[in-house]
Amino acid sequence: MNQNFTSSTVYQVYIKSFCDSNGDGIGDINGIRSKLKYIQSLGVKYIWVTPFFCSPMVDNGYDVSDYRNINPDFGTMSDCEAMISEAASLGMGFMFDMVFNHTSTQHEWFKKALTGDPEYMNYYIFRDGDENTPPADWTCSFGGPAWEYVPGLKKWYLHLFDPTQADLNWENPKVRNELKDVIRFWKAKGVKGFRFDVLNLVSKPENLDNLPAGSATRFCKDGHRIHDFIRELVIDTGIDNMITVGEMASTTLEHCIKYSQPDRHEMSMCFNFHHLKVDYKDGNKWALMPADLKVLRNLFKEWQEEMCAQGGWGAVFWCNHDQPRIVSRLGNEGKYWKHSAKMLGTFIHMLRGTPYIYQGEELGMTNAHFTRLEQYNDVEAINYYKILTSQGTSSEEALNILANRARDNGRTPMQWTSGRNAGFTEAPEPWIGIPENYSYINVESEEADPDSILNYYRKLVKLRSENKIVSDGRVKFLESGNERVFAYERSLDGKSIVVICNFSPIEERINKLAAGKVLLTNYDSGNESLENLRPYEAIVIQK
Repeated sequence: MNQNFTSSTVYQVYIKSFCDSNGDGIGDINGIRSKLKYIQSLGVKYIWVTPFFCSPMVDNGYDVSDYRNINPDFGTMSDCEAMISEAASLGMGFMFDMVFNHTSTQHEWFKKALTGDPEYMNYYIFRDGDENTPPADWTCSFGGPAWEYVPGLKKWYLHLFDPTQADLNWENPKVRNELKDVIRFWKAKGVKGFRFDVLNLVSKPENLDNLPAGSATRFCKDGHRIHDFIRELVIDTGIDNMITVGEMASTTLEHCIKYSQPDRHEMSMCFNFHHLKVDYKDGNKWALMPADLKVLRNLFKEWQEEMCAQGGWGAVFWCNHDQPRIVSRLGNEGKYWKHSAKMLGTFIHMLRGTPYIYQGEELGMTNAHFTRLEQYNDVEAINYYKILTSQGTSSEEALNILANRARDNGRTPMQWTSGRNAGFTEAPEPWIGIPENYSYINVESEEADPDSILNYYRKLVKLRSENKIVSDGRVKFLESGNERVFAYERSLDGKSIVVICNFSPIEERINKLAAGKVLLTNYDSGNESLENLRPYEAIVIQK
């Protein structure tokens, strides 16, 4: 198992919103190429780019209709090959995003299945049934039923997400071999790693027809053959020595340890999302509540310490294309915007695991603050607005919920300059709106400010790459005496550092935790007493 990812940082590019090179309002491959030196300047070693394969774009590329060809909206195969080569010349490798739980219903395989071809019907999960009686009363992740009826076949097919995203049948060896060939194809192009979308959902229950009502994801997570399927995919394609990450929906700590233990030959690391549900009221994403910091701290403590003790490895992150912006969620958009963004970055980047920076996170980009439904693009947000209002939620409150929870908050264009359209596109309008604060939250402005969030993130990446305590050290959470202040120690070979972060907008009193040399702080001056932490203060101390 390749271990160089322990000292590396990954930068995520959401291609549609990163940089538009041809003036059509949509980010593209050549836009990424034009910004490779900027990404290199962050010190990262890998670039995870979201899918740009052929797709009808119902779910913004996570509905793939051809795994081996490029969506013309994003460029050509020669553009893609040049992007991979140019990144390599700058010392970076690309991680491509593989959507293997489902395909678009526009995929050739599904089209053949709809003709009644038994070979291709077995590529998916079809069940007989009356058109008024689905095989199970399941709901999909985007709202609505998880089974779709096909009148011409008099059968239902399973979709854990949108009806246009039909789930693949991984029990069929032909399907697994097709997907292995996709990996081999991109590996031969020079891709250095892979991110696997909702990977822990691919092994479905043995008996789909006799399960109770509820969330389809809940019944399909971490299925009975999941570890065998992943191990087979990894070993047969020879990607065991590459960086890989599995997105693991609603998984458990025990499974993530298994997924990422090197001697099991599965994933290099896992994404899990428990820490990003601490502001879900009663576990419901669409019900708002303040973040429970006590639960958040305990989740990090449990996952960090147990993964360390049992040899697992995690991806550590706050943001991605499916999440609202973390500075809006756990930080402060006002007086302490800069301090809170730096504090949140410090907390994540000093943890044990591989840090991921989502485009714009290094600038402190915020939620979009859209006020009208027409401003949203995401199928999930639009579906849930309809669900919420049908359940009696007022339009005003439903829009407030979307403003806090919608995935489009993380999908607004990258803010490059204070100029027109934030320097993202020369088109009259981008594909989705841009927050008004791009006038001061942008790369151009922050490059010129030595105290910017951007330059602070560069320090964080450098500290990990140069300090083995951060990349390889053990982790132990400390008792700060204050549930709003998180503290942990990283240690290796008799040396240690202590990280202390105040998640509060007020000064907080804490236990005396450490004394030593200040390696990094998000304030202009160090904190000598370490008995009181300033609002959103972060401090890294070498003992």
